[in-house]
Amino acid sequence: MKRRTFATLALTLAALPMAASAQTFPSKPVKFIVPYAAGGLPDSVARIVAQKLTERLGQSVVVDNKPGGNGVVAYQNLMLGTNDNHTFIVSDGSMLSITPLINKSATYAMGKELMPVSLIARSPLFLVAHPKTGVKNLREFVEKVRANPGTYTYGSSGIGSTHHLSMEALKAELKLDVRHIPFRGSGQSVPALLGGQVDFLFSALPSMSGFVKNNQVTLLGSNDSKRSPQVPDVPAIAELVSGYDFSVTIGVMARSGTAPEAIKRIADDIAWVVRQPDVMEKLNAASIEPVGAGPEAYRKEIDRENQAMAKAGKSADLKAE
Repeated sequence: MKRRTFATLALTLAALPMAASAQTFPSKPVKFIVPYAAGGLPDSVARIVAQKLTERLGQSVVVDNKPGGNGVVAYQNLMLGTNDNHTFIVSDGSMLSITPLINKSATYAMGKELMPVSLIARSPLFLVAHPKTGVKNLREFVEKVRANPGTYTYGSSGIGSTHHLSMEALKAELKLDVRHIPFRGSGQSVPALLGGQVDFLFSALPSMSGFVKNNQVTLLGSNDSKRSPQVPDVPAIAELVSGYDFSVTIGVMARSGTAPEAIKRIADDIAWVVRQPDVMEKLNAASIEPVGAGPEAYRKEIDRENQAMAKAGKSADLKAE
């Protein structure tokens, strides 16, 4: 009897640390590692969410920018030392869907080294045209490019960027011949379009809205699966190309082995945060659609994006280096 009582007590004590961990998470500040410099889309989303999440969790949520290697540096920082269950990555999907196509160092994968936590939001890119092309809508874009193969150019934020692969996928689906001119980020590609150095470009709406109002560029369509509430008169390219969806996704990832309680708490609280009126207002102002989906939905979205980007990467003849 004594031995049985002692064994029961031992099992109860052994379970205490895990139970305490589940009850006390978060027990210290939470860190969101962002794989890009401050000011970009993932960074903006991370900071908007972190501010409200701090109130919800009762612990500070700190954004830590670790640019480099298109996500590889951020991943390495996440994996340093023991897992404290309080450190996560907030990134766009390209870290998982594009980086492995162009960087041999990106050996990680969702479901193995990384675990899905939350799909925070989506944000479309828009195909825009310079006025000199005379193109006013998607159908005119297709007609003029087909009638003049190799004549028109498009800019991107760099080889392997979502901007690049969105166009390469469109070219492959519609058998178009448009020459690619890569730049180092939208800070270079947008001025190139405005100056007429390139004819077309995929860009985020906030970068273009002022120029659209001044008739300096024309919005042709979005790379999302549906129309944007911000510009409902602009069609989604999916209306012309069935299944086309290259909208930028922003989500939270955890390293493998992170406590399920921590993943659930972060996912549940983000789902609450992105539905708060003040947060929705900030996100919508930046043409970002709040989602707040949990781990399983995020995993499915990553799988879909990986397949789409792999196909586009093949069309673009991307090679890992």
